[in-house]
Amino acid sequence: MVKGKYNRLFQTCSLIVVILLFALIIGKLFYVAVSPTVDGVNLKKFALSRTTATKTITANRGTIYDNMGEVLAQDVRSYTVIAYLSSSRTTDPDKPYHVVDKEKTAELLSPLINMTKESILALLNRDAYQVELGPGGRGITELVKQEIEALDLPGIDFIKSSKRDYPYGDFASYIIGYAKKNDNDEIEGEMGIEGKYNSSLKGTNGKITYQKDAYGYRIANTPTYEEKAESGVDIYLTLDSNIQMYLENAMATVEKDGAEWASITVADAKTGAIVGSATIPSFNPNTLNITNYNSQLTSYTYEPGSTMKIYSFMAAIEEGIYKGDEEYTSGNIIVDDYKISDWNTTGWGKITYDTGFTYSSNVAAVNLAQALGKEKLLNYYEKFGFGTKTGIELPNEYNGQVEAIYESELASISYGQGMTTTPIQNIQALTSLANGGVVLKPYIIEKIVDTNTGKTTYEGKRTDIGRAVSSSTVNKMIELMDITVNTNDPIATGKRYATDSVRLIGKTGTAQYALANGKYSSGNYNNIRSFAGMFPKDNPEYVIYVSAKKYMGGASGFASMVKSVVESIAKYKNLDTRDTDKDLSKIINLTSYINKDVTASKDQLTNLGLNVVVIGNGEKIVNQYPKKGENILSGNKIFLVTDYSEIVMPNIIGWNSSDVRTFANLINLSYTMNDYGKVTAQSIPEGTILDSASMLEVTLGGLYGKEKAG
Repeated sequence: MVKGKYNRLFQTCSLIVVILLFALIIGKLFYVAVSPTVDGVNLKKFALSRTTATKTITANRGTIYDNMGEVLAQDVRSYTVIAYLSSSRTTDPDKPYHVVDKEKTAELLSPLINMTKESILALLNRDAYQVELGPGGRGITELVKQEIEALDLPGIDFIKSSKRDYPYGDFASYIIGYAKKNDNDEIEGEMGIEGKYNSSLKGTNGKITYQKDAYGYRIANTPTYEEKAESGVDIYLTLDSNIQMYLENAMATVEKDGAEWASITVADAKTGAIVGSATIPSFNPNTLNITNYNSQLTSYTYEPGSTMKIYSFMAAIEEGIYKGDEEYTSGNIIVDDYKISDWNTTGWGKITYDTGFTYSSNVAAVNLAQALGKEKLLNYYEKFGFGTKTGIELPNEYNGQVEAIYESELASISYGQGMTTTPIQNIQALTSLANGGVVLKPYIIEKIVDTNTGKTTYEGKRTDIGRAVSSSTVNKMIELMDITVNTNDPIATGKRYATDSVRLIGKTGTAQYALANGKYSSGNYNNIRSFAGMFPKDNPEYVIYVSAKKYMGGASGFASMVKSVVESIAKYKNLDTRDTDKDLSKIINLTSYINKDVTASKDQLTNLGLNVVVIGNGEKIVNQYPKKGENILSGNKIFLVTDYSEIVMPNIIGWNSSDVRTFANLINLSYTMNDYGKVTAQSIPEGTILDSASMLEVTLGGLYGKEKAG
């Protein structure tokens, strides 16, 4: 009886437990069904993550072009070299799928990916399933990939990706900037246009979501969700690649003559558009051999020297206190117990103020500044744009500094000492000479195009900042700058710049710079040499500003460099006013041969009577010089750079120095030579394969006598 009673109690308890457990299960199921999260886990997302996959669709980065549509920066397909090290990949010893002979592999890859055999071996000896052969094996081109594939090395493979490519290499690099992959494997712009407009250039990534199987593969015939990527904008710059090449060649000359830094910029005088700007030091954005991250155009400030007399004299003219035929005593003047001297320290006795400008007299500038007073001179400098950013579409622009508290400071700024400016500010101020006293804002972007719609979203144009002086003041300054350059007076500081090809006007400058000890530099070459000019005089098309620190080529070398640039631009833009006996029927207007077949292009150009120099062993043309749109006379050289894997040294005997510079700059070949005559000897024999260590020594002679370059 008792036993039966306990059995019934046990059964009752058991039933209650079962009912409670069942109720708990039902409750849990209900909770799971209605609640978005369980134990802190979002079940919907958890389920989707196990059955779906999402991949990023990378947006195409926009392309940067020059003003004629030539590509300056673009995305191209690239590859990363990887090596499989694990023997588990190989099932058939006769067909290995991992690196077997590490010594041989390292030795053969070394010259192709620019890494030492030892560094490659160190990677191959790692205890890993696979390794990337970096840094040299990252971002290689299709051509290098094909060369590696031809070696048929077991265990070597490639990961396809993209990289930023700069077809012209070291070419307006501080303006273009560069872009490279960041830690998230995304191409990110830094410096120049690439950095300033990075968010616009890179576009917006898309994504695709799909259902996957247990192995991660997409399940066929299942729906997908896609957000399309939006490509980045294309940016067209105001740069003219032909003019830019002239400037790059000029800077190469300055670099070889010896200079700590130098900058040259040319702008459209009527609009303010920058058509060319080059510097030393510079860098190749493909290799990022950067020594300085500041652009000299916008981020270098320095005391400009006597080119500022253009503006201090104009201030005096505008205020009515300038009398050009009035005489003063040159040589020295005492201000606040400081002795200020003319550049020859003794002066030229009593001379007129007009003559004082052409002789670049500091005393003349000080006299005029004292008559003006600090407030008025500073006000005019401000009107010309000194002391404030121009607002050009480039990053990290500096203000410069213009102030004068003491009389000695007023005196100094009248001839460009004791104040700082940037090259772009000097270009901006020069535009007043071509526009009747109205200052124009400089700009570098011609237009921005939305590649998704094809619409132009921004267009660069002339922007008037304001009137600095009257047109009559400008006319007087143009007269003074004209007689500074185009004169028979042997003392005029700009006489060396005169050229028969076009009427160039200008003003020279030579400034001391502050040393670490607070004193100013001294000596023939310890200065900042500059030239500010405009051409042609009567219908100005271009303004030009050039500056260089510690230039070792002297005044004549500096003037020769500037004249070469001006004459090249004048010829290119048909501004050359000299009579010619050239047969106009032999002048050829070049089209673009980029991406065209080398053989066909060479035949076509040869039939036109041109001397074609093919650079490299490639089949397609990736660069040319002269460029599209330039006029070239039959019989002259045209250089065609191919998608080469190797370059052999041509026979350059008889070439002129500009041809040698062009060839060397197109392939980044180091060279030494003088600047006169034609090539009589070359240190690298014809047919030699060139590499990054090659150094060409050129002997010039002929008409000017044989000299050994050095």
